[in-house]
Amino acid sequence: MEKEGRRMVTADLLSRARAGDGEAFRELAESHRRELQVYCYRMLGSIADAEDAVQETMLAAWQGIGGFTEQRASLRTWLYKIATNRCLNARRAARRRPVREWDVSRFEAPVPTPRDEPIWLQPFPDALLDVPPGPEARFEQIEAISLAFVTALQLLPPFQVAVLILRDVLGFHANEVADMLEVTVQSANSALKRARASLQRRQPATGHQPPPTAGSPAEDAIVAKFARAWESADLDALVALLTDDVFIAMPPEPFGYEGRDLVTRYCTRQFAAAGRTYALVPTRANGQPAFGLYLRGPAGIRHAAAFYVLTLAGDQICGMTRFEASVLPWFGLPRSLPGR
Repeated sequence: MEKEGRRMVTADLLSRARAGDGEAFRELAESHRRELQVYCYRMLGSIADAEDAVQETMLAAWQGIGGFTEQRASLRTWLYKIATNRCLNARRAARRRPVREWDVSRFEAPVPTPRDEPIWLQPFPDALLDVPPGPEARFEQIEAISLAFVTALQLLPPFQVAVLILRDVLGFHANEVADMLEVTVQSANSALKRARASLQRRQPATGHQPPPTAGSPAEDAIVAKFARAWESADLDALVALLTDDVFIAMPPEPFGYEGRDLVTRYCTRQFAAAGRTYALVPTRANGQPAFGLYLRGPAGIRHAAAFYVLTLAGDQICGMTRFEASVLPWFGLPRSLPGR
């Protein structure tokens, strides 16, 4: 009875939206905004670009709602079709952007090593994750939003990325995906097969232990040790938490530090500068522990310096991804902290 009531309300809102009622359209479409934002982020690797794509999707949907009919697809599926087209266009446009030149000489020792496949990537707040996968999904939500997974997606051809996310992450049926992409089911399935194979090849064969459960005492213990070590500039305590093959990535810079020795030298430099004392504010990004990093200034005020996301393996840290401080507002973190 309750389900029937919801259908009647939706039908009424849809009828009013087709007639030009903007409020009815917003009530219908806004309930899908968050999941569309997560989808566009997986496609584009950027929360800013994802928000732009969602805005364009909502505008196009409003402009086309008069011709929409549920006989071919649900409103949700129709919105995903529009969002997919916007993301594919954005991915193609990104490939046409001029390649940025990076000056490695500006780095103090140790000089980072270039990555083979530089990509654009930004973190995504866990607070915005609330999209249960469909019955045919092959990936759990946390796995499908991890930095490693989203990074791998950015290295696949755009069409394959769309098929993989729609089928294996969101659990849409093959015929629904084919309709969204305006291709045959055979073509969509072929792209999915190639995407799965490419993704499998990109999975690192590290032999790492699985990370502890999010929010578990085991995860909390590692996170607390990392924060204490960094805030107190305790290099020995920090290094003890790292795996031998730990890697620091620094998007959007196509460089990184690989291995405990280089990462130790990098952290030594971070701690050694005179008067450089830090404060870490914990949060979560991409289903992983994260921190806003603040550096104390001459007046005691601590200014945002960076944003770190940790990748855990068992009771150790196997990866750190350093983002620019400009991402902090998306996590509700301030640009500065008052002095103590």
